[in-house]
Amino acid sequence: MHYQITKPQGQMISVLRGKIFDVGVDLRKNSPAFGQWCGVELSSDYPQQLFLPMGVAHGFCTLGDENELYYKCTGYYDAHDEGGLLWNDPSINIQWPVTDPLTNERDNAFLPLSDIPAWRLPQVSL
Repeated sequence: MHYQITKPQGQMISVLRGKIFDVGVDLRKNSPAFGQWCGVELSSDYPQQLFLPMGVAHGFCTLGDENELYYKCTGYYDAHDEGGLLWNDPSINIQWPVTDPLTNERDNAFLPLSDIPAWRLPQVSL
């Protein structure tokens, strides 16, 4: 689950080819939905878009072999400003629709929400 800390981005996601399960986790400290997640299946068969506002961590899993996504962001990506949340944090309990996901070392090394210091969360105000 990825986000930017001091330069948070809103993101609009759509699937041009294939199918994914797309997830957002609210990391806005003053939000009544802080720590809650929402997920939606996006598919090129049923074109839809998902908008995640600034301060919401984003992640997805693919549900097919070939997928092509389109992102529209409200700001530029800054690798030095990136933060991350452990994709399988038990306190958030995202209901991923895959049983044996292929993940990378970087995503597996992110911390659960309870261990992320406040200064490493997205800096947004509501």
